[in-house]
Amino acid sequence: MAIRIENQYEGSLPKGSLEQIENAFDSLPREHTRGIERIRLVPFITDPRIKGAFQATELPGLYHPRQGPKGAWLEIAVNVLLPANKPFHKRIVPRLSFKSNLVALVFSLVGQHYHLTLKHSLKKTQLEPAVRMYTEKQLKAWNEKKHSFRARLFKPLQPTFERWAKSLQKRAAAEKKRQTG
Repeated sequence: MAIRIENQYEGSLPKGSLEQIENAFDSLPREHTRGIERIRLVPFITDPRIKGAFQATELPGLYHPRQGPKGAWLEIAVNVLLPANKPFHKRIVPRLSFKSNLVALVFSLVGQHYHLTLKHSLKKTQLEPAVRMYTEKQLKAWNEKKHSFRARLFKPLQPTFERWAKSLQKRAAAEKKRQTG
C-alpha cells in the first residue's frame, strides 16, 4: 500500500520535493513503514498535545501513532524547514538544504514509528538515541545510493574522516570541560 502525501501547504514547495519524499520512502525497508498511512505537509504544526517545551513555530515534524482504527501518520511543518518571513540572507541556506532536511526529517519520523511499534524492548530514555542512530544509518545508505560515484570515490577515505571527527569531538569535549571546570 502506497503512502499518501497530503499537501496542505499554501505556498509553493521547491521543485521535486514530493518526489524526494517518495524516494526516501522507497529507500526504507518495507517493514519499517508498515502501518504509516499518510504524510501531511502543513505550514505549522497545530496540535493540542504540544505543550510549552516546543513552540509550534519550532517543531519541524510530528509522529502521530495509531489510534484505534486510524493508522499512524506523519506531519511535517514546511515553514519551519523553509522560513518565509526572514531576510534573504537568512532564507538562502534553508532553501538550499531544504530537500536534504526534508529527507532527514522523514527518516527521523519513520525511525520513531519503527522503534515505537516494532522495537518494544526500548525504554523511554533509550528512544531518542535509537532514533538518531536509525536516522544517521538510513541517511548514510540513502546518500550512498543517491550519489553512487561520489560514495565510491570517497569510500577508502571514510575511516580517516571518521577518525578525524572522533578526535575533534574529543578535543571539543575536553575544551568544554576545561572551560566549565
